[in-house]
Amino acid sequence: MKRRGRFAPTPSGMLHIGNAFSALASWLQMRQIGGEFLLRIENIDKPRSRPVFAEQQLDDLLWLGIDWDEGPRIGGPFAPYEQSKREPLYEAALDVLRNNGRIYPCYCSRSELASIASAPHGLSSEGPAYPGLCRHLTSEERAYKAQKKTPSLRFIMPEEAITFQDGISGTMRYDGEALGDFIVKRADGIFSYQLAVTVDDAAMGITDVLRGADLLDSTPRQLALYEALDLAPPSFSHVPLVADEYGKRLSKRDKSLTLASLRETGVAPERLIGAIAYTAGWRDRLEPLAAQELISHYRAPDGNTQPIIMTQQILGWLRL
Repeated sequence: MKRRGRFAPTPSGMLHIGNAFSALASWLQMRQIGGEFLLRIENIDKPRSRPVFAEQQLDDLLWLGIDWDEGPRIGGPFAPYEQSKREPLYEAALDVLRNNGRIYPCYCSRSELASIASAPHGLSSEGPAYPGLCRHLTSEERAYKAQKKTPSLRFIMPEEAITFQDGISGTMRYDGEALGDFIVKRADGIFSYQLAVTVDDAAMGITDVLRGADLLDSTPRQLALYEALDLAPPSFSHVPLVADEYGKRLSKRDKSLTLASLRETGVAPERLIGAIAYTAGWRDRLEPLAAQELISHYRAPDGNTQPIIMTQQILGWLRL
């Protein structure tokens, strides 16, 4: 079976240098081993997603020299490649989880959850772990609460620890109970990232997920979903984030470092590729490079606990 990787941006803003690094690393990994590279638009959160951003992201990736074998604009055997068009698959997965007793309705409000000061901290991106307040409600209690509030749906995490081998971090261990039951469908009807990405990666035959270290602690939740849905999980690797010289993570809010802004100011794509290659340790000097020239030089980072630093000197070199 041919190995298959992917890049799956969320069109809630424009791609920045950190996104470019993750996309390039995933693309190089697949191109180096002769695998297939897919592009998927993760626009399941419709209020935050904008079609104009999705189109800009596609243009920016092609400008950078990153192409794809399947995805938007070219199609493929696993179309559609936009999550907003794949909702029946997520609903079918919920049916499986429901039939297996792995989800339950949750009527807690955000204010109620915010008041749980004693709850252990869960995933870095999602705050305190859910303490299971609604897991053991009776049918009568659920019916009463449903009269006042539309529930979200939560997935029941296993109590035993989840261990996996990350391609960069090595052996990782998470306690499922500490992570807490998590939402797979919001009260407003939007499917969660955790559910959608698991279903899509399995349906599209993804064998290798390479993404940013900010998603490392999403992996145990997704692995629990793979097990509950009886799906084969891919291998996972999490690359370092990209930060400025003060250690502050680059984000979509820094408009000057978006790919669109760099393009508009006349930065050549070879300059950006060269800067990424140098900071990632793939090359020992700053020099303009095409993405194709890096294929033989790619190697996985030695770790991901420390960010890759994009100094002002390097950023200045970009604009020479």
